[in-house]
Amino acid sequence: MHTLRAENLVKSFKLSRKQSKSLNTSTQMKLAVDGISFSAHSGEVFGLLGPNGAGKTTTMRMLTTLIKPDSGNVFYDDKNIIEDSTGIRSEFAFLTTDLKLDMKSTASDMFDFFSSLHHIPNAEAKKRKEELFDTFGMNSYADTKIAKLSQGMRQKVSIVVSVVHNPNFIIFDEPTNGLDIIAAKEVKDFISKMKEDGKCIIISTHLFDLVEKICDRAAIIIDGRIVKNDTLENLMNGSSLEDAFYDYYVKYKKMG
Repeated sequence: MHTLRAENLVKSFKLSRKQSKSLNTSTQMKLAVDGISFSAHSGEVFGLLGPNGAGKTTTMRMLTTLIKPDSGNVFYDDKNIIEDSTGIRSEFAFLTTDLKLDMKSTASDMFDFFSSLHHIPNAEAKKRKEELFDTFGMNSYADTKIAKLSQGMRQKVSIVVSVVHNPNFIIFDEPTNGLDIIAAKEVKDFISKMKEDGKCIIISTHLFDLVEKICDRAAIIIDGRIVKNDTLENLMNGSSLEDAFYDYYVKYKKMG
């Protein structure tokens, strides 16, 4: 079993004048993440649930060593990956809306390119491609230029190339973003299958039904802080997740 553990992560960003004006603030710094701690384990789906601007994506980027925290640490088992990220990225997949696909390439081309980046042997890459393209129903447009695909199809390509190397930890930022109900179901089923295979999946989302359907545990994040971290059953406490979230939100805002 593997564990990914975040300890007291803090991250601030400098604001441009335009950003300060849009946020109606005179400060030049924005505290995006304010002391976040949680852990996620093999064989489970962990959710970060919060509104836009809550700090979810910034947290994900720190977990995957794409950006460094101002303070705090991230541990992969006993290894501090903030201090030493050597070799650790091969253990992770990170799907984000910032992932840019080459519009002139095909889904098959993109898969081959990412396979080569991860130094996957040809026979293994071929088998992996067949499995993933079958799972997401991509064979019919495998050789179509990305530019000609719908947003939902592009999202599926992004997911497939993100997990080409069969990583132990899969970190998805809004995994069903832009997908129709059929494609979203395929993604949920895929996440459940990865959980069964012993992977750890962390998702960030603002969608209550997604968390209710696939997460074992979740943390509610508001204004860069985790206000509740528990099993789904305990989070919901007999009500819907949406109602429970708003209760936590109102209590947090009243505390100021």
